Amino acid sequence: MRLLIVGRLSGELVTASKIAMNRGASVTHADGIDQGLAALRAKGGDLVMVDVGLDIARMVRALADERIRTPVVACGIASDARAAVAAIQAGAKEYIPLPPDPELIAAVLEAVAADARSFVWRDASMERVVKLAEQVARSEASVLITGESGTGKEVLARHVHAKSNRGARPFVSVNCAAIPEALLESELFGHEKGAFTGAVARRIGRFEEANGGTLLLDEISEMDVRLQSKLLRALQERVIDRVGGAAPVKVDIRVLATSNRNLVEEVKKGTFREDLFYRLNVVHLRVPPLRERHADILELAAHFARKYAELNGVPVRPLAREAQTLVARNPWPGNVRELENTIHRAVLLAQGAEIGPEAILSPEGDAFTAPAAAAGPAERAASAAGAATRGLVGRTVADVERDLILDTLDHCLGNRTHAARILGISIRTLRNKLNEYVEAGVSVAEPGGVRAVAAYG
Repeated sequence: MRLLIVGRLSGELVTASKIAMNRGASVTHADGIDQGLAALRAKGGDLVMVDVGLDIARMVRALADERIRTPVVACGIASDARAAVAAIQAGAKEYIPLPPDPELIAAVLEAVAADARSFVWRDASMERVVKLAEQVARSEASVLITGESGTGKEVLARHVHAKSNRGARPFVSVNCAAIPEALLESELFGHEKGAFTGAVARRIGRFEEANGGTLLLDEISEMDVRLQSKLLRALQERVIDRVGGAAPVKVDIRVLATSNRNLVEEVKKGTFREDLFYRLNVVHLRVPPLRERHADILELAAHFARKYAELNGVPVRPLAREAQTLVARNPWPGNVRELENTIHRAVLLAQGAEIGPEAILSPEGDAFTAPAAAAGPAERAASAAGAATRGLVGRTVADVERDLILDTLDHCLGNRTHAARILGISIRTLRNKLNEYVEAGVSVAEPGGVRAVAAYG
């Protein structure tokens, strides 16, 4: 945890600084706003604590203008309620009264250090992923973490960092999908003063900010292919070039990356560099969707119920049996993120000693409906097979075979070799079948395309 304290170090701030250091924080001090901004540009930080008597609004605006996302908390004498309200209105995330309370400062530091997210799992499928993650955590290998949105890829990345030899060093995350393409290079590698409009001073990038620690490239598949070549050089040579800089800068980092896309397919499409893929994919961790981690659902629900009860100052209530059934049977297409938001709402809406099913609502306030009891893998497979078979009743085998061959060919964009491999037949057999269909007047996909019109019902 890197804490920057901005303000004259009077007795109360000195005490706050000592408390933070005793809790394991690395503390830097700056007398004023300008000095604080300079410190963040040069070294980065995880949290800024600002004297409420300073111009907090100006600092928050400056951080936003320079895309520095470090959270700001204000601190001041406990009796100055008006200043506290003004600080929150100016953009401070929290107000800490002085003289400082050790437990309050510890809570703020812990919340920032943990990024308000805990790693909870119980399911055997997740246990296998975590075991592999912990096996490779102490290495310097790059790790690629894939999975659907909301499954907890960044949480797993933080767990890898915490278990690594760099665990006491910075963990810096960059969301490649959230930063405009034109700004991402500066965000990653930093820039010199005057390098572009708005570059008011030299600023280090996320690579330098993570020096000695871990850099997470979140949703890396969203990065423009032209920037990927610069990233590859940085990973191979461990040097970066600031935008507008004259000399390369050495960095010592371990890189983790996440993606909710299939990067093998992105490589085939030419939207992701193959050499960068292999550089990142030394170890691959696939986070299963929540629907494949049935044992995790109620464990996570109980965790979120405790977390948001404490956060909102309401009694901690367990989920009633009916609510547990509703939660356990929901497919959760939004994964852990959707479950977390649902339980957060339930904590706020619940009445009585338990969280009942009436509190399990959608964002629009609609009640959840419990699907049928979850079946085992064999039952689900049998059900799916039965549904598929019922859809074929009344059709000839030749018609079904034709549809399967033509749909597979569409899927392969007309590539006969790939289609034959998927269908499990020889390329000669496939060509003979396609010639029959063409002679019968059926549209067949040409290489590189799909059928324009289906000539059959």
